[in-house]
Amino acid sequence: MTDPLAVMRATWPVAASEACGPFSIPRGEAGPKGEGAGKRVTAAWCAGDPGPDEITAAERAMDRMGRRALFALTPEQAAFDRELARRGYLVLDPTLALRAPAERLARTPPPVSGFPVWPPLQVMRDIWEEGGIGPDRIAVMERVEGPKTGLLGRAQDRPAGAGFVALHGQAGMVHALEVRRAQRRQGLAGHMMAHAARWAVMRGATEMVVLVTEANEGAIAFYRGLGMEGGRCYHYRVRP
Repeated sequence: MTDPLAVMRATWPVAASEACGPFSIPRGEAGPKGEGAGKRVTAAWCAGDPGPDEITAAERAMDRMGRRALFALTPEQAAFDRELARRGYLVLDPTLALRAPAERLARTPPPVSGFPVWPPLQVMRDIWEEGGIGPDRIAVMERVEGPKTGLLGRAQDRPAGAGFVALHGQAGMVHALEVRRAQRRQGLAGHMMAHAARWAVMRGATEMVVLVTEANEGAIAFYRGLGMEGGRCYHYRVRP
């Protein structure tokens, strides 16, 4: 079974990173403090449970970058989590990793309901913008080095959705799946997931993975309705 964090790092990569003890601290993102690219590429990550002095050093490194102190933690990092809680850090965005066999999702969608497109068309950029996915996040997509594509979804004979899928090993991960509000609840998101899985299967994928915050109950219900399963993958802690 593929490590979803390894897939995430390959399919939603940081621009650059700085080592600070056991931590890898992203740097070089565009926009104010880099936050327009999202927490996945601006949070500090580490393996294991760092010591208090190592955490303090990472805090100071982020302070020097002019960036808020933001850490990502997996469920296994209980001691790290307790130390950040002791320092007053707040929990943000507990996130699930949901997965399913790619062949299961790669059903035949309706004709002209979606197309793989790369680089993204302007209408795809517009749809993403409407959903709060701006140029900084599109820049993350552009720097993915492995197989990748955008997805243009269509409903009622008009552009209605946009998404992004990329491969790491035999896993495909879908990011930035967005359907225009007026075209929602018509099955388009499911059709786009089928298009993503079909594209991935043709390139050797055996598994499809998505990341979704626990607060996004609608998205969780949608993905579980497709037969995707999984649990908590990580959460963030941010210094007030």
